[in-house]
Amino acid sequence: MISTRQLRYFVEIADSGSFSAAAERLFVAQSALSRQIKELEAQLQTPLFERTARQPRLTAAGEAFYPRARNLLSELLKASDLATQVGQGQLGTLRLSHSSTVPMSGALLQGISTWLECCPGVSMDIAKLSSEAQLEEIAEGRLDVGLLRLPVLRQREGVRVVPLYTEPLALAVPTGHPLARSDAAVELAQLKDHVYLDPPSSARRAVSYLSAELCMRAGFFPKAARVMSRKTTQLQLIQAGFGIALLPKSMQDIAPPNVHFLPLADPDCHSTVALACAQAPNALVEQFCQTLHECL
Repeated sequence: MISTRQLRYFVEIADSGSFSAAAERLFVAQSALSRQIKELEAQLQTPLFERTARQPRLTAAGEAFYPRARNLLSELLKASDLATQVGQGQLGTLRLSHSSTVPMSGALLQGISTWLECCPGVSMDIAKLSSEAQLEEIAEGRLDVGLLRLPVLRQREGVRVVPLYTEPLALAVPTGHPLARSDAAVELAQLKDHVYLDPPSSARRAVSYLSAELCMRAGFFPKAARVMSRKTTQLQLIQAGFGIALLPKSMQDIAPPNVHFLPLADPDCHSTVALACAQAPNALVEQFCQTLHECL
């Protein structure tokens, strides 16, 4: 088997023009250099150099072998550098997903932008998935990082979930709703007779369960609307007057103009966004997670 050392020695002799000069540049004994070239020629079953009194000259076989040997060394160096950069998180594509209640806006987008600026060799692929789907994709190795709301209703083995930031919940109502006439903070007890667009269900949405828990603390269970929806269309249904919902304040960034967000008086009305990744993430993921934590 031809070794990279033999290739490097051969190319260095051809470039420097002599065995002695090559040995000096490579910091090896000339005898060791000569031995490696003889072994290479034996493996190829042909001489690569004409040993003359003055300088070794490439044979026809050596002339044919030289450019390919040089290219092999160059490609090996590139492959080595590439592997190092990917291993250190300097190159690659980060696969990120977020739940529908974690909009890509505000400080979160700024954190992503900061990371991309610090890592010019990386790119990002962003998708939208439910919290449970994110955990499953991470566990199966098809996703690197997930952004979801706590509580996590079904944990996955091998997946790490870490709180990232907390934000207030707000009451989302259509602009024509009676409560929209004032910007005063709303007491949860005021919402007892109103219809909710997102009660707890088999969909296992964290915000749904959090909303129900807060309402039950206030002495009632949210009354379900006759129209059910995923978060992607919920804001449009609120706008159309089908019901109200307790939503993270950041959802206001992506809400249509006819949805009004009102503050809640209860200081416990808040929601936590968490970051999910593998228990032993690679350098690319680790650097991204660290940057987000620093920015948020």
